[in-house]
Amino acid sequence: MNQSENIAARENYNFQKIVTIVGVLLFAIKFIAWYITGSVAVLTDALESIINVVSGFIGLYSLYLSSLPKDHNHPYGHGKVEFISASIEGTLISIAGVVIIHEAIVNLQNPVEVSKLDYGIILIAIAALVNYLVGMIAVKKGRRNNSLALIASGKHLQSDTYSTVGIIIGLIVMYFTNLPWIDSVVALLFAVFIIYTGYKILREAISGIMDETDEVLLKELVVFLNEVRRPNWIDLHNLRIIKYGSTLHIDCHMTVPWYFNIQEGHVEVDALEDLVREYFGDRIELFVHLDSCKDYSCQICLKTDCELRKQEFKKRIDFTVENISKNEKHNREVTLK
Repeated sequence: MNQSENIAARENYNFQKIVTIVGVLLFAIKFIAWYITGSVAVLTDALESIINVVSGFIGLYSLYLSSLPKDHNHPYGHGKVEFISASIEGTLISIAGVVIIHEAIVNLQNPVEVSKLDYGIILIAIAALVNYLVGMIAVKKGRRNNSLALIASGKHLQSDTYSTVGIIIGLIVMYFTNLPWIDSVVALLFAVFIIYTGYKILREAISGIMDETDEVLLKELVVFLNEVRRPNWIDLHNLRIIKYGSTLHIDCHMTVPWYFNIQEGHVEVDALEDLVREYFGDRIELFVHLDSCKDYSCQICLKTDCELRKQEFKKRIDFTVENISKNEKHNREVTLK
């Protein structure tokens, strides 16, 4: 782990501490609000905050592990633990949504008389505002530092805010209409949204665990490689991207002129690495395997000063997501007649 990765990991870890502390404080505030109002809807929101606290500590521990340097048992680092943390958090968010639905239905069937709604509204409104602001900052920091665990924590806080807003709306309507069933109806609507948020986090985490291709990132990389392509890069193929927390591992094969010596070949590899790191940052680990060109490679070779060309150049073949990902050397399938 290089210096910039260390800084990002420490920043993620330190901010997750703030997320965890805020979760504990807001949990206390919501229970106070429930105590003074007696509202089952507020109690539901408070119970959901228990998951916030648990998720906060899970996220904190996962970021601590992911910040550890590579070792003999973990040559690619500990970043994968962030996917596990995010999957747990996504599951907990979905469970919270189910719990809210259950409690809302029970309360709908047996409405409970509430009191001091004005104080309760003020308290949970403050909690909602703090939740959203901390969650928004967490998501921004997580995206900037490529931390799925921090993004999951931020989205969890934001989803908690949405449910709290729903409860506030219900309490306000109850305050003016004395209709106790309204907060249950609003809570049901927001519970569906919370479950959907949990599903999206869980889906993204499973994709990371299973090393699913990030199509958006791959397309961005392909566009960039076409822009910076050098004549000696006759072909790139078998390109793969794997995420390990905030680190991206990229493997690919590069075809260069067959008469290049080792030093000349590595000049091209170094050029590719420098360009990719300049564009994506130090979070990239790039591993390049060199292949030598064949006679049929001449048809797509952009090198104009080759004195050993066997065939005439026919057409430039741009890199695409399809041909750059295949394991077929030198784009044989595009050899032109």
